[in-house]
Amino acid sequence: MKKQIRRLFMVVWVVLSVGLWSMMFTGCASTTTSESTGEYLDNAAITTKVKSAYATDPVVKALSVHVSTFKGVVQLTGTVSSDTEKKRAEEIARSVAGVTKVKNGIVVKP
Repeated sequence: MKKQIRRLFMVVWVVLSVGLWSMMFTGCASTTTSESTGEYLDNAAITTKVKSAYATDPVVKALSVHVSTFKGVVQLTGTVSSDTEKKRAEEIARSVAGVTKVKNGIVVKP
């Protein structure tokens, strides 16, 4: 009887251990629709750098352009007054370290 209890305890322990280890290693992993904690922090840093560069640029009005980053891809949205400002916003975003692609959805006001 003691051997059966001990064997049952070992089986339960192994199953729980394997389950916990797999959760630990996949719980923070990214997927195509979500990002890991590290990616989230990297993306937040990229967004901050792009917005800071806009704040110091004489052409781009920082408050007119919204910036979001997901897996290194920067998405620009908002409304600007000229095509020059739209192009400059994209140039600045591309120049930031860590940016893999820029999707420029900025609209130029007529």
